[in-house]
Amino acid sequence: MDFSEKLCETTGKNKSSKSASVANQKWAILSLSSIPLVMTLGNSMLIPVLPSMEKELNISPFQTSMIITVYSIVAIFLIPVAGYLSDHIGRKKVIIPSLIITGLGGLISAWASWKAADAYGIILAGRALQGVGAAGAAPIVLPLVGDMFKKEDEVSSTLGIIETSNTFGKVLSPVLGAFLAGILWFLPFFLIPVFCAISIAMMVFLVKCPKSEEKPIPFKTFFKNVKDTFTKKGRWLYAIFFIGGILMFVLFGILFYLSEVFEKEMGFKDIKKGLLLALPLGALCLASFITGKVIKKNKLLMKWMILIGILMAGGSIAALFFSEKLWFLLTMFTFCGIGIGVCLPSLDALITDGVEKEERGTITSIYSSMRFIGVAAGPPMVALLMKKSDSWIFILLSGVCVISAIITLTKIRPRNREHPGKA
Repeated sequence: MDFSEKLCETTGKNKSSKSASVANQKWAILSLSSIPLVMTLGNSMLIPVLPSMEKELNISPFQTSMIITVYSIVAIFLIPVAGYLSDHIGRKKVIIPSLIITGLGGLISAWASWKAADAYGIILAGRALQGVGAAGAAPIVLPLVGDMFKKEDEVSSTLGIIETSNTFGKVLSPVLGAFLAGILWFLPFFLIPVFCAISIAMMVFLVKCPKSEEKPIPFKTFFKNVKDTFTKKGRWLYAIFFIGGILMFVLFGILFYLSEVFEKEMGFKDIKKGLLLALPLGALCLASFITGKVIKKNKLLMKWMILIGILMAGGSIAALFFSEKLWFLLTMFTFCGIGIGVCLPSLDALITDGVEKEERGTITSIYSSMRFIGVAAGPPMVALLMKKSDSWIFILLSGVCVISAIITLTKIRPRNREHPGKA
């Protein structure tokens, strides 16, 4: 452990070269990237399987959407707790047990879907346990990156890689989920503990956390500091929380909508459906990677990237009023994916660079909670609107994008590099 701590301390002190610092931590970055990848696979991999679950479990589309939603609902409430603990006892001490819990939740859902007579309730319980684990895994990666790198351009570049890993998981998920479901509909559940085990091994052996020379501050002082942070920076923090939640709401609403339409209306199943779902997600992944490289520490550029991305997402969804043909649907949702992909690394970098290390875990965990709220709300909301008309889905999703664009324009006002949201 002494060796690992020294390695991170050396990384923090070596500010003479960006490449040297990042190169020394390439295995750690790869390991950290595995966590959002695993969490995304554990959730998004089930989306193309939902219509099959409907038939096998004899449940409604709304009930199937809850298999995605319950995971996120549990995580929403526990993420701030995990963030607070990570600020006080260390990031790895929260992440590794959380990955273990996620794996156990996957095993429970897998066993229930394979053996249980009335599997739906047990599957939901397993998914809830996965949500407990998810709360202390992926959200803690953001503050850990902020701890490991001192230069803002290193942080933003690494966060771009982390967000790309997240989005790559979304690209891989529909293809892998559809392939596995083509063999056995419940097989995706069994892969979750396998992925978790790999990520745990990488975290244990390859991630070296910076040693903090300061003792954890008392809860009363900590709470006061967090309150002061919101008092001083609340305007742009609340804006980022809201925008992050809306983007996930739009993304997972779209994925649920496409999964239902492709299978039930267009007859695409298994790998073909997975590949079609992967197209807009692939665009999202590539956009996240490029954006992370481009924005560096330019906070003004981050704001405009967020605004442009939101407008692109909202505009492409609004365009679906003119046609719902397959080629047009895929083209517009691909543009939407690009827009969301442009936004995410910029949001991550703004919130990580703009908060002090002592409160970073807690503040970024609240941001992650808002994203999980979007993930939780998207599928059931779209499922309900699909009973009426697809037009209402397009109105809702494009409308919330317009609101997010207005908030970006008015509430995020970077004046200089030190104060990302200060007017």
